[in-house]
Amino acid sequence: MTQGEAFTSADGLAGLTAYDRTGEKIGSVEQVYLDDRTGRPEWVTVKTGLFGMKQSFVPLAGARRQQDELHVTATKEAVKDAPRVDADQHLDPSEEQDLYTHYGMKRTGTPRSAPAAGNRGAAGMAGAGAGAGMGMGAGDGRNAGAREFATRSGVGDDAKRDEMIRSEERLRVGTEEQEVGQARLRKVVVTEDVKTSVPVSHEEVRVVREPIRDGDRTRANIGEEQTEVTLHAEKAVVSRESVPVERVRLETEKVTETQEVSDTVRKEQIEFDDAKGERGAKGEGWRDRKQGPRH
Repeated sequence: MTQGEAFTSADGLAGLTAYDRTGEKIGSVEQVYLDDRTGRPEWVTVKTGLFGMKQSFVPLAGARRQQDELHVTATKEAVKDAPRVDADQHLDPSEEQDLYTHYGMKRTGTPRSAPAAGNRGAAGMAGAGAGAGMGMGAGDGRNAGAREFATRSGVGDDAKRDEMIRSEERLRVGTEEQEVGQARLRKVVVTEDVKTSVPVSHEEVRVVREPIRDGDRTRANIGEEQTEVTLHAEKAVVSRESVPVERVRLETEKVTETQEVSDTVRKEQIEFDDAKGERGAKGEGWRDRKQGPRH
C-alpha cells in the first residue's frame, strides 16, 4: 500500500480504479497532473457521470494505492461536483485555486511551471504564467494521442442543473396467504326411532281325545281329578351395542382462481414554456428534442 506523499511519478496511476473515502467506486483514472516545481503527481482526472462521459479532477493528497485501486480522501459527491476544467490542458492558477477551494484544501506557495518530460499538452504551456500550477503527466502511455473529453460534449454540471427527473408509481401485485376461516369436525349424539320385525313364538293348549281300545290295560276310576300343563311364549328383547361404521376426516385442497385488482398510481408530467410563450406537457413517451434558434 502506497501513501499519497510517496507518489513520486505518474507511472502506474493511469488506469487504476478510484474509490472515495467510504469505499464507493468513483471511476477510472485517466490522466495524472504533476506539480511543475517538484514534478510529483498532485491531481488525477477520473471518469465520472453517466457512462463515464466526464472527467473530474481529484486531489492525490492523502490518497493511497492498493493493487489496482486508488483510494482518495474525497467523497464521490464532491468529485462529481468538482469545478469543470478541461482535462487536456495546463491548469492555470484560477482553475487550480477553484479546485483547492472546492475540496477545502489550502494551497501552500506558488509553484513555478516545470513540466515532466513526456507530458502531453503541458510542455507547450509551461511558461503560461508564474502562477501556473500543475502540468499533466504522461502516465503509462495511455494519455498519448488525441482524446475526446466529456467536458466538451456538454454533459457536465451545467447540464445537471438544467435537467429534472420524472418519476411515476407502478403497481406491484403479489399474493399473500392469510387465514379466512376454520372448519371443525364435531361428533354429537342424536336419537332416532327404529322399527324392526322379529318373530316370536308361544305355546297354546288344545284338547286331544283318543279312544281306549279293547285290550288296553287302563284302570277306570270314578271321581274328580284335574291336571295342568305349563305354557311358554317368546317375547322381544331389545339391547344396544356400539359398532364402528365409518371413518370421517377433514382435508384441504388449494383452488386457484383469477382475481382482478385495481388501484390509483401517480406519475409526474413535465411541462415546459418555450421562448415563444407556448406551453407543452410531456410524459413518458417524450424523448429528447433539440430546441433552439434555427440557422
